[in-house]
Amino acid sequence: MHRVALLLGVLGLATAAPAAEIGSWSNDWTGNGLVVDAIADPKVEGVTCHVVRFSRSLIDRVSKGNWFEDPSNAGISCSQTGPIVIGAIEKGSSGEDVFSERLSLVFKSLRVRRLWDEANQALVYVTYSRQVTDASAKVDISSVALRGQQVTWRE
Repeated sequence: MHRVALLLGVLGLATAAPAAEIGSWSNDWTGNGLVVDAIADPKVEGVTCHVVRFSRSLIDRVSKGNWFEDPSNAGISCSQTGPIVIGAIEKGSSGEDVFSERLSLVFKSLRVRRLWDEANQALVYVTYSRQVTDASAKVDISSVALRGQQVTWRE
């Protein structure tokens, strides 16, 4: 797995924010697994998102003939993990990507996007798959409430 990350980094396909793998395990007898990464928001200190994603085994890749693609399935949970210091974040309705990881050689990627919910004073994080040839509706959402919290803004 580390060789793949190194190769992606060399090719310029690495993540926007670094992900630290904190756990992984086999999910079935073929060796398909789940991987949990911790992702710190690069513009919001004190917020960490945990993303769980599917990792295909060699047996699964051989049997399905699809060597270079992982499924789009992922879940997300974000929380305050320290004092919150918010930098120059995008506050528009489309937000901005804070993490991206390729799930195939060409078209598919797993993304985490941050939105600012001004009315509810919350940071909202959405994980979704992006595939040029076949859009995916596999999404998950998490939010970090800031109302009543001591927050420092640096813009």
